[in-house]
Amino acid sequence: MSVLDKETNSERKNGVAVIKAEFIISDHTRTLSLECISESDKERLAARDGDNGSEYNDKGDESTSQPYKKQKLSNSEKKRLRGQNKARPPPFKHIREMNLCPTLIDISESEELPICGNPKCSFLHDVSAYLAAKSPDLSSMCYVYSTQGRCPRGASCRFGSQHLTPSGRNIINITLHEKFRETKSTFNQLDKSVQFSLRKRHYDFSKSDSVIAKYDRKSKEKVQYRHSKKDLLQNESKGKEQLTKEVSGENNTLRDVNDRADVDFICKVDSENDNGSENCADGDSVTSVGEIKRSGAITDEDVIKVRTEERKRVEWNGKLYLSPLTTVGNLPFRRICKEFGAEITCGEMAMASSLLQGVQQEWALVKRHASEDLFGVQLCGNNPYVMTRCAQMLEEKTQIDFIDVNLGCPIELVYQQGGGSGLLRREKTLESVIRCMSNVINLPLTVKTRTGVYANKNMAHALIPNFQEWGASLVTVHGRSREQRYTKSADWKYIEQCAQLGSPLPVFGNGDILSYEDYEQALVNSPTVAGIMIGRGALIKPWIFTEVKEQRHWDISSSDRLGILKKYVNYGLEHWGSDTKGVENTRRFLLEWLSFLHRYIPVGLLEYPPQKINQRPPYYRGRDELETLMASPSCADWLRISEMLLGPVPENYHFLPKHKANSWK
Repeated sequence: MSVLDKETNSERKNGVAVIKAEFIISDHTRTLSLECISESDKERLAARDGDNGSEYNDKGDESTSQPYKKQKLSNSEKKRLRGQNKARPPPFKHIREMNLCPTLIDISESEELPICGNPKCSFLHDVSAYLAAKSPDLSSMCYVYSTQGRCPRGASCRFGSQHLTPSGRNIINITLHEKFRETKSTFNQLDKSVQFSLRKRHYDFSKSDSVIAKYDRKSKEKVQYRHSKKDLLQNESKGKEQLTKEVSGENNTLRDVNDRADVDFICKVDSENDNGSENCADGDSVTSVGEIKRSGAITDEDVIKVRTEERKRVEWNGKLYLSPLTTVGNLPFRRICKEFGAEITCGEMAMASSLLQGVQQEWALVKRHASEDLFGVQLCGNNPYVMTRCAQMLEEKTQIDFIDVNLGCPIELVYQQGGGSGLLRREKTLESVIRCMSNVINLPLTVKTRTGVYANKNMAHALIPNFQEWGASLVTVHGRSREQRYTKSADWKYIEQCAQLGSPLPVFGNGDILSYEDYEQALVNSPTVAGIMIGRGALIKPWIFTEVKEQRHWDISSSDRLGILKKYVNYGLEHWGSDTKGVENTRRFLLEWLSFLHRYIPVGLLEYPPQKINQRPPYYRGRDELETLMASPSCADWLRISEMLLGPVPENYHFLPKHKANSWK
């Protein structure tokens, strides 16, 4: 083996993607973009060197046009510029008093100008003054108006020149708008009456309360039964030394009291009689010990009714499942993935407690697009009371195909409160959550779990055999523990073990799928799985679903990738709104997605395709300027891409990347 081959193999083993030599940038020097670091980090640097607006490079000096004394960053300062930006503030805050009153936004030419009925309203009410002070339009074409015939943002739309009169009245394309209304595109909007009943606690949860109360009662009976049986056995062991005999039947035969220890095996619980009497083989009625009025095997049939024939059935096998992705797995992104071939989609993780409080932001996570033909909602909670009520409400008030229980969320706050992966440590609570939820709904109930909490202690294999008995219709196993996060490769051999133990319950596998070869290898390593869920791979290259279906590596061009971003932006404006707030929300989520998209390495640049998900490339240039820009790990370059699609970034806009490493150019 040549020296070059040895170096190449070493790079591949060390997680470095091998780029063709002609594209590698060998003399790149990283510089820190001050506009992409937090205010606290800025203050620390300014306090040390003075606020001269310079940019620091990774060698510890500054890149300025004027001479400046070069000082290296200390180890503690370097550490502060690593890791993650915690508790990131929203990138943009719009001044409320500069917004037009909602009653005046969407007024057609034929309507009279309404009068705001709120005497304390702090919004603007002078339409002419608002239009005069309004920021210039970003484009002459409004995507929402072009597709729906009416833009609901009206006078506040940043693309309003296409559908606004000089006086701020909204122009309506009646034919197109009527056609749009006939084919509803978005479902699961929060109805105001439902929101009011939730906030005032008037919503009828009697169905859930009945299920939970029944489960609690039966659980207590089980515990009391176990305790009484334990006491009985202890008393019998003591009585072995002093045998007590009793007369039996007409022959006055002596019988050992210890024979009563077999009462569990010769007696049957009279299921139709709740007074505690039992039918025994000899025809006698036996009275139970203490308060317990039952003996014998206690099944769950009277606790949780098995209603398989009533439950909606879903054919899961072999389908491509897009993982529920917090923050980035929003509705516009899911629409993109559906167009590329995703078959099952699930909303972002929603907190059950917030949904029950009618929180508008949380309800936005359960919205469903018409293209999502198999769609579910993922819930996170830490007790059966909240989770069961939320499941009942979602089935009654939304159009969804299944509900997923989150057992994988690694967020510290959620974990410490006993939700997400914290439920893996609380098996009894987990059982009550799944049993009660599955009994209160007719929809399929699915579960998404990690291997466990700690890297060296797998737990999923012990729980999965119980999930079907408890009421789950599908389980997805993410092949990493909470502790591992994404630092280790997914364990597909363990996923196969879980799938075998869970059979006939369908088990999906999840982790490290970035190409159709990864997909096929996962099926080789785990032949028992019913299907595969794709998460980060879809964020890095959403066309992975097409690659899997067509079994090919798609060397997609930079212009095609930009077209995907344009489509995402249009979907975002339709979803979040085309006013200033909606535009900047779209920009924010676009930037969050670009923090994953930039990790894609074009197939034509790789020496040994396909790219592996945990491989990182050296600095490289693309085949054109746009491809080079899209490969940049710098947040400053992501902002440039957003400006190509959404216009200039506002002066007070400050997006902080999740990882501080993305603050370097």
